[in-house]
Amino acid sequence: MRALILAPVLLLSACAAAGHGAHRTAQAAGPVGATATADVLNGAGAAIGTARFTEGPRGVVIRLELAPGSIAAGWHGAHLHESGDCADFAAGFKAAGAHAGHAPTGQPTTHGLLNPAGPEAGDLANFYAPAAGPIGAEFYAPGVTLAAAAIGARAPLRGPQGSALILHANADDHASQPIGGAGGRVACAAVKP
Repeated sequence: MRALILAPVLLLSACAAAGHGAHRTAQAAGPVGATATADVLNGAGAAIGTARFTEGPRGVVIRLELAPGSIAAGWHGAHLHESGDCADFAAGFKAAGAHAGHAPTGQPTTHGLLNPAGPEAGDLANFYAPAAGPIGAEFYAPGVTLAAAAIGARAPLRGPQGSALILHANADDHASQPIGGAGGRVACAAVKP
């Protein structure tokens, strides 16, 4: 009898230690391992590389690969935007909208990895493009998911409007508003719903 009572207690303890509690699983659940790949378009609408998005248990890893010389040498800001539309390349990718997780109109903006009130879900680290050779970067975005709906506070990249990875002309200072001084939008990769 004692062994029968002890076995369920040990099983519940093992599940809790491994992080399998019902509440924890519901908050962390998502399409782990799911991927999306998008062409990166320049201001002329030509494909200059790819962006691959991979869902992890607590965020999305984004691998960026660009052709040599496809973007000016130096540091560049990168942000996730609220709409998966890169078709208006001649207009500077404005259709991609604001940053994913951007504060609603009238609310204080929280852009920046160094902002005490931030960051927004779409804020990413800068990347460096060398003067010669291929360009590659990898970002981790804990504020987003590849799911079609938000998971907890994580914004959905495959929501009804999709989303876009936008590359900027300059580096992001991670503090000033609204985009960290990152300058114009020079490339775009759309994630469709």
